[in-house]
Amino acid sequence: MTPGPLGAAGRFMAANRLAVIAVWVLVAVGLGVFAPKLEHALSGAMWEVEGSDSLAAREVIEREFGGLSSQSAVIVLQSGTLTYEDPAFAERIAAATAVLASEEAFGPAMPPQPSQDGKTVMLQAGAVVDPTEAVRAAGRIADDVEALGDEQVLVALTGSPAFWNDFNEVNREGMMKAEMLTWPITLVILVIAFGSLAAAGLPLMLTAAGLISAMGILYGVTQFTDLSIWTLNFAIMFALALGIDYALFIVSRYRGAIHATPEDPKFAVAVTMDTSGKAVLFSGLTVLISLSAILLVPIPAFRSMAAGMMLAVALVLLAALTLLPAVIGPWVNRLSLPWHTAGEHRSPWWAAFARRVQSRAGLLAIASTVVLLLLAAPLLDLKTGMPSISVLPDDRQAREGYDALATGFGPGAPGPIQVIVPAGTDPQPVADAVSGTEGIVMVFPAQPGAEGASLISAMSAFDPSSDEIYSLVNTLRETLPGNILVGGPVAENYDLDQTLRDRAPIVIGVVLVLGFLLLLFALQAVFIAFAGVVFNLLSVGAAFGVGALAFQHGWAAGPMGFESQGYLTSWAPLFFFALVFAISMDYTVFLLASAREHFERSNDASEAVEGALAHTGRPIVAAAGVMIAVFYTFAIAGTLPMKEMGLILGTAVLIDAFLVRLVLVPAVLHLVGRRAWWLPRWADRMLPDVRFAH
Repeated sequence: MTPGPLGAAGRFMAANRLAVIAVWVLVAVGLGVFAPKLEHALSGAMWEVEGSDSLAAREVIEREFGGLSSQSAVIVLQSGTLTYEDPAFAERIAAATAVLASEEAFGPAMPPQPSQDGKTVMLQAGAVVDPTEAVRAAGRIADDVEALGDEQVLVALTGSPAFWNDFNEVNREGMMKAEMLTWPITLVILVIAFGSLAAAGLPLMLTAAGLISAMGILYGVTQFTDLSIWTLNFAIMFALALGIDYALFIVSRYRGAIHATPEDPKFAVAVTMDTSGKAVLFSGLTVLISLSAILLVPIPAFRSMAAGMMLAVALVLLAALTLLPAVIGPWVNRLSLPWHTAGEHRSPWWAAFARRVQSRAGLLAIASTVVLLLLAAPLLDLKTGMPSISVLPDDRQAREGYDALATGFGPGAPGPIQVIVPAGTDPQPVADAVSGTEGIVMVFPAQPGAEGASLISAMSAFDPSSDEIYSLVNTLRETLPGNILVGGPVAENYDLDQTLRDRAPIVIGVVLVLGFLLLLFALQAVFIAFAGVVFNLLSVGAAFGVGALAFQHGWAAGPMGFESQGYLTSWAPLFFFALVFAISMDYTVFLLASAREHFERSNDASEAVEGALAHTGRPIVAAAGVMIAVFYTFAIAGTLPMKEMGLILGTAVLIDAFLVRLVLVPAVLHLVGRRAWWLPRWADRMLPDVRFAH
């Protein structure tokens, strides 16, 4: 039988294995030289909305007011017994001022500002560099600032650069802990899943080849533009999870093919790539499409994370389609476990399981749907917000300084509102209007800028992460003249939150439409494509419902060791939706591609369901087990946003693999029967002829 294009390509790779391996070694080693440098080249900032009023206000402040924007460095000194006039306290103020002056990234410090009781003092210095460099500068002086404090006087560095510096350090520590836990668990699951020590190394090879190459390329990108530090976190996680998935499905199919044609290993590779390889290709394209929708969000951190993940996924996919066919061979069954069967990859147990599902299809379909809807019910009361200071541990400088500001100057002190009055406009009426707004407790005199603009700083009565402060920002923008810019850290968070809310329906809609079109293209069936998207939505909804209970309502706060913010992080609905949908589509394509293959052969809808589960049930469970272990490990060890992502993604895989793919999908396909594979004639004429049977 003549193989298709993908099968022919796979056979070519197998026939030229040494050349293919040599090319990949050269690429990985050549780019890998730069990979270790990537972490230090990434940015800890980039959380702003392009084109927003708050970003425009920050740019004016940086240009005309010595960088005293949301990116300023702030040192807080606080004593329970001394006032700023006491010699010991005054000495610390002078020393802290000297530390700020020693860092070129920050301009001259403003005069010390004492609280009403004199026991708290704030020192502020504007950033004269971009936000990325300001975060690095905060890291350089953090230890010197902390060393000035003792039991008598607290001295802490806070402000946005300090927050992101501390957050990045906590995140890095969490990532290291997660990786320490992930690798041993992953290796054990891989050996069990692949059934042999030899084959268990394949996904690690794929992940290493793709990820190291991607890291080298990303380092090159950082020489021209900033990339968020989160880019590396997500790239590692996705590359590992998908590399394991792709290797598992291809190796599983290869074992069946080499068992059927032991005398022709290259033909076995061709059969494997024509079937499972094709499913891997469509799965990878689905993941890339889902991630590409995130590029629609005008937030640099989001775009860099999406681009980084897309690059890592693309290179892991390329390795799966080129390097794996070259490396794979009969040797994959060496060092097999005692219970491993190297023969036909059809599982009698899963075939029997499929028949049991079909015998109770109606009941199981209804019960599964009800369970998914109940799990998704908490979404009706979903609340979101930007990360608050509570994501940092109590002993971090940025949090200690934040809390000292709030107790010494009032709850709104850590998040001042900065109003920019353009040149040629009298600032006094604007200051009066700001002062007369309900919720404003203090307005400082307008400061003249270098180019004629005026800066009015105001302090609110509200916590910077509260709903009230967001309402206050909105009120100011509605009541002040249109040429006035309302900025500052709380306004920037407000713009981030609103942008994420506004863009979420667009991103979700794009992902759903593109996902449907790709499934229609790959599987050539309208109902299958539509049902695949709907089932994925149910998985996503159920996972987010569990996430809302765990984080918004705080059910998991104690067991997982975090402080509930009372909401999910703003980027969760949009960003995690794309990730969860991509992963769900991964399993959708694998299962339904196998069902399509069996339907093309037998033209029997019931046999297609049974055959699909018999051939993919075991790999799906194994792949899901690895993904769940990876994601839940990050949920245990990471920062709060990482915990949210790890728990939601891990729960999505758990629900999708074990309830949706193995119960709901087979039940519904059995109930619909042959009609599930219907394709209108006009669509049949338009779509290319994609087949999975070999």
